[in-house]
Amino acid sequence: MSPRLRILSEKPLNAETPPEHLLSWITANRVFFSRNQGAIPRRKVDLRRWRLSVEGEVERPLRLGIDDLLRLPRAIAADTLECSGNGRALLTERASGNPWTLGGVGNAVWGGTRLREVLTAAGLKPTAAHVAFEGLDRPLGAAGVPFIRSIPLEKALSSTLLAWEMNGDPLPLKHGFPLRALALGWTGANCVKWLKRIVVLDRPWNGFYMDRVYRFFRKGEDPSSGEPVTAMRLKAVILRPQPGDLLPAGLPFPVLGAAWAGEEEIAAVEVSCDGGATWLAAELLGPSVRYAWRHWQILWTPPAKGPARILARARDSAGRRQPDRASWNVLGYGNNGVEEHGVTVTVG
Repeated sequence: MSPRLRILSEKPLNAETPPEHLLSWITANRVFFSRNQGAIPRRKVDLRRWRLSVEGEVERPLRLGIDDLLRLPRAIAADTLECSGNGRALLTERASGNPWTLGGVGNAVWGGTRLREVLTAAGLKPTAAHVAFEGLDRPLGAAGVPFIRSIPLEKALSSTLLAWEMNGDPLPLKHGFPLRALALGWTGANCVKWLKRIVVLDRPWNGFYMDRVYRFFRKGEDPSSGEPVTAMRLKAVILRPQPGDLLPAGLPFPVLGAAWAGEEEIAAVEVSCDGGATWLAAELLGPSVRYAWRHWQILWTPPAKGPARILARARDSAGRRQPDRASWNVLGYGNNGVEEHGVTVTVG
């Protein structure tokens, strides 16, 4: 594990990327955040023996080796991947789970093939409705519950990759070697690593990681009644300055950040350096690519000494605006509140 990552838990390993490593459009593999429910495999699987099974509601069950996958049409996509609980520690009311701040997110260029190529080869039965993924990671805890998640067939066919490359290199072990599912624009919970099995179902997978967690629910509610965690929510974050920084009065300072919108695109970002009294349009930086974040900046000259509150809010291509306050839930998923992500600095 890179010493540059902030460790949140050792077993399972969960670690976030420091803000300074989020300033580049591509997040380097070595500092890309790590989110796990089970134990990372100790070593890379032998590709000569590894097989991906495709079963369930299909006409022709398959067992595919890596060479079989490499013969399929190739796909490359930039995708910003975010932990469902990213920003949980910024909530005013405490929520359960690892204390992610800003760093449970990163953007990479992924290479592989479209999941639909494999599903087409297997032949879908008319009853097919969901696609479940299971990996090679070893469950932790006495219950031994494997991490299995499923996504709707529409998402599987339209915008899901089976990725074996990350930023031009073979998929690193900690990020899912030899193969991971990548539901573009959806949270990392829907992107199972170390794939060994794909099961096509006539309904969503019934299991702990589908019904008890990765659901939006409040105190006293049955978790299974909550909305499933799927697409990433619209969010802008401030990466520079950081909370508590001391900035000189009267000198220009570049306020920098990033924004993402899941399956939509970022249309605009606005920034306030006076706690929300006035807002300025930020300049969007870098390429505009669906599923990938946009960086942004404004040049701000602090007018006077004292505390200053900086806020940022995004608008997406569907016309939605980032909410002023987060919608709290028991597990702290989807925190995209403008206020929760504000930064207070001192002008001296």
